[in-house]
Amino acid sequence: MKFNIVLELDEDGGYSVSVPALDGCFTQGKTKDEALANAKEAILCYLEGLQKLNNIKSLPNTHIESLEVTV
Repeated sequence: MKFNIVLELDEDGGYSVSVPALDGCFTQGKTKDEALANAKEAILCYLEGLQKLNNIKSLPNTHIESLEVTV
């Protein structure tokens, strides 16, 4: 799965990262490499949270499946 990210150089040094497709998914890093690594971790944590939320809201006798869509 691929996500577009917005990588911005901070005035104080370091980088800020946001993931437009995932509302509220932000991170940062002192270097570009660190910011990118943190972005991967933030995306994974965000998706894990969504999965847990879906499991909580599931009704009995339902099954959750993952579906990959290529655009």
